[in-house]
Amino acid sequence: MDIAFALFILVGIIILTSVFLYFVPLGLWVTAFFSGVKVSIFKDLVGMRLRKVPPGPIIKAEITATKAGIEVELSKLEAHYLAGGNVQKVVQALISADKADLGLVFEKAAAIDLAGRDVFEAVQISVNPKVIETPPITALAKDGIQVRAVARVTVRANLERLVGGATEETILARVGEGIVTTVGSSTDHKSVLENPDNISKMVLSKGLDSGTAFEILSIDIADVDVGDNVGAALQTDQAGADLKVARAKAEERRAMAVALEQENKAKIEEMRARVVEAEAQIPMAMAEAFRNGNLGVMDYYNMKNVMADTSMRENIAESSKPVKEKQSDDDGPVKPKKNKKSDS
Repeated sequence: MDIAFALFILVGIIILTSVFLYFVPLGLWVTAFFSGVKVSIFKDLVGMRLRKVPPGPIIKAEITATKAGIEVELSKLEAHYLAGGNVQKVVQALISADKADLGLVFEKAAAIDLAGRDVFEAVQISVNPKVIETPPITALAKDGIQVRAVARVTVRANLERLVGGATEETILARVGEGIVTTVGSSTDHKSVLENPDNISKMVLSKGLDSGTAFEILSIDIADVDVGDNVGAALQTDQAGADLKVARAKAEERRAMAVALEQENKAKIEEMRARVVEAEAQIPMAMAEAFRNGNLGVMDYYNMKNVMADTSMRENIAESSKPVKEKQSDDDGPVKPKKNKKSDS
């Protein structure tokens, strides 16, 4: 019983000691004390535990800032951690900016960090400019020949515009637009190949870094190449399209001519039918006139002879027309038939 009770007491002491050291990190307080950082055990360390803030990262960041000669309040670091920021990155950015004499304060660094930017990387880019290479940009000169160019843009982070400023993608898009505009305003592709520095000068003079988180230091054309002859291809396509249009219009005119010819043939047949109808009414009219006494016997026979002669002449003229020979499969060529003379 005595051994069991002693073990129980020992386990209780260990548990209580662990809980006490969890809420009161004496080791962390000793480290801060010997680093020159004033930290209260109950107000700061125990308070952080109660506020569910791990005191380790906060105290280490405070120690780092103090050793670098930067004064940062412990409550600001704790508030930045509670807001979801990276305390260690902010302190590193402050130290780097202080050594480079950039004048970065804690509030600005915390705002950049909370905006989702890597504040330490931004300070590094501000100290050491970054080179951004654009993808091959294809532009078209006035002579219709493509020019492909690759540019290297040297930028430096602007800490004042880092919050709310445009990113690298905007810089690349603006540089590409400037290259396309500059090449497009050139008279021919040869002038672009001879003086590629004119592209960088024209693009750099347009102030492409306005509203961005970077400051453009230089734009250098790394490579210039000649592409396809787009102008010739467009002219060829246009000529083909014009030829198709001309053919369509000619086919339309031919169709209209054929339709007009068929319409005229129909009118001729209609007029012939009317003539035949009128000729058929002549004997009836003569008989009617003879019955009414308006026409004599001799007159009647004379008009019949005239009509017979007229019909005979028409048959002779019809038979005198050339007839095309038709090829028969068995009997050979077929001779044209002659019209028999009318007896009437």
